[in-house]
Amino acid sequence: MLSLIKNRQLVNSQLFINGHWISAADGQTFDVYNPFDHELLGKVADGGVEETEEAIVAAHTALASWQALAAIDRSRILKRWHNLVLENQEDLAILLTLEQGKPLTESRGEIAYGASYIEWFAEEAKRVYGDTIPGPQADKRTIVLKQPIGVVAAITPWNFPNAMITRKVAPALAAGCTVVLKPSEETPFSALAIAYLASEAGVPPGVFNVITTTQAAEAGEVLTSSPVVKKLSFTGSTAIGKLLMKQCADTVKKLSLELGGNAPFIVFNDADVDAAVEGAIVSKYRNAGQTCVCANRIYVQEAVYDVFVEKLKVATDKLRLGSGLNEGVNIGPLINEKAATKVEGLVKDALECGASLELGGHRFYSGSLLYLPTIITDARFEMKISSEEIFGPVAAVYKFETVDEVIRLANNTDAGLAAYFYGKDNALIWKVAEALEYGMVGINTGIISDAAAPFGGVKQSGFGREGSKYGLDDYLVTKYLSIKT
Repeated sequence: MLSLIKNRQLVNSQLFINGHWISAADGQTFDVYNPFDHELLGKVADGGVEETEEAIVAAHTALASWQALAAIDRSRILKRWHNLVLENQEDLAILLTLEQGKPLTESRGEIAYGASYIEWFAEEAKRVYGDTIPGPQADKRTIVLKQPIGVVAAITPWNFPNAMITRKVAPALAAGCTVVLKPSEETPFSALAIAYLASEAGVPPGVFNVITTTQAAEAGEVLTSSPVVKKLSFTGSTAIGKLLMKQCADTVKKLSLELGGNAPFIVFNDADVDAAVEGAIVSKYRNAGQTCVCANRIYVQEAVYDVFVEKLKVATDKLRLGSGLNEGVNIGPLINEKAATKVEGLVKDALECGASLELGGHRFYSGSLLYLPTIITDARFEMKISSEEIFGPVAAVYKFETVDEVIRLANNTDAGLAAYFYGKDNALIWKVAEALEYGMVGINTGIISDAAAPFGGVKQSGFGREGSKYGLDDYLVTKYLSIKT
C-alpha cells in the first residue's frame, strides 16, 4: 500500500541521525501494520540505547552553530519546510491514513494543521524579545535576554503523528534548539517523512534527529537521564508522563507535558441544540474518538435532554465506517487490539451498571478494529466510562439539573485539558467559563485547536503550552544581565 505514495523519497524506514539514514546497530527492525486490514506496510529500523545516545551527541554538536544562526535565517528555513509539507500534503495524508487509520479527509486536515505550526513559529523565530529594565543605581543597567534552552527531547503519540511532531519541533527549532524525536512505534513513517522534508528545507545535520524504536522505556531512560538534554516535551498518557517527570528529576530538566484528558461537553437549556449536536459529533467522533481533547462526558440539562439525545442519535447513525482511504468514510479503525478491547470493556461496564445503549455498542464485524459509533444514556459517575479516558467512538450522555451541579460534576476529575459548553446567556457563559478547571474551553464550538492559541492543560493533564506566542517560551531560558557602566 505504500506504493500509493507518489513521492517515494517520503517513504523511509531507517533512523535519521546527524542528517543520515542509518540502520539500527544490530540490524533489528519492527513491523508496521495498517490498522484497517492488518496489512504489513513495512519494516522500520528498531533503534535502542546506542542509537539514542548517538542522536543526542549529534544534536549537541549541532547546537552551537544552529543557535548562532540569525533568527531570520532560521525563519526562512522553517518557511521552506512549511512549503514542502503543503506541496506534499496528499502523499503525507495517504501515508498517515495507512499507518494510523483515520479518514483521508481528516489526514489532509492534520497535515495542513501541522504545517500551520511550522508557519507560525517561522514568524515567531524573529520575535524572541528581551527587556531593558531601569537599573537600581544611576551607573547600572539591567538587560533581560532570552536564549535557546539547548538540546530538546520530544516524545510524540500515534493519534496525530504529524501535527504532534510539528507542534514540538517547530518551536524548538525556531528558538534555536536542536531536537531528538522519538515518535510512536505505531506511526513511524509519518515522523520519518516530516524529518526528510525538514532536511530538504535546509535544516542542518544534527539539528533534527529521529529515533524509531519499540524499546520506548530504554530510549526514554537515555533521554531523561542525559545531562546534555535540557528539555523534554511529551504528549501521551498521564501515567507515562508521571514516570518521565520522575526520571527527569535527577537532571532537573525543563518539562512540557500534555497528558490525558476527560473533557466534559455541557449543553444548557438555552443552547442551540442543533449546533450542540453538530459540535458533539465533531468533538466526539473525530479520529474515531482517539483525541485527548474529545468529548468524554456529555452533560445535558434536563429540559433539552430528550431532544438532544434524539438528534444526536440521528446524526451519529449517519456516520460511515471503513477504510480511511475510501471516500465518504467518517470513522476509521481504532489503532490496535488493546484499544478496541478497552472500549469494549468500558461499554460493558456501563451497561452492567445500569446505562442504556441507544446506538452501536460493538465492533463492525468480528476481528475488526472498527467500532460502531456508540451512544450510551443514563450514564452515572460511578461507571468507569466517567472517570477513564475513553479514546474511542463512544458518547456517554448524562442528565443534570442546575448550573452549579454540572460545574461540580465537570470538575470532578484529575484531568484538566479541555472542556466544552453550549449556551446563550452571557452571564452564564462567563460564570461557567471561569469556573471550569481546564486549560482550554470551547464555548459554542467543538473545535478549539489553532496554531495561534495556547494548547495545554492544568491539574494532571500536565503543563506547558504549545502554539501561540506562549509556545516559544517553553524552549527558551531567561538570562538577566546587570551591567555597571
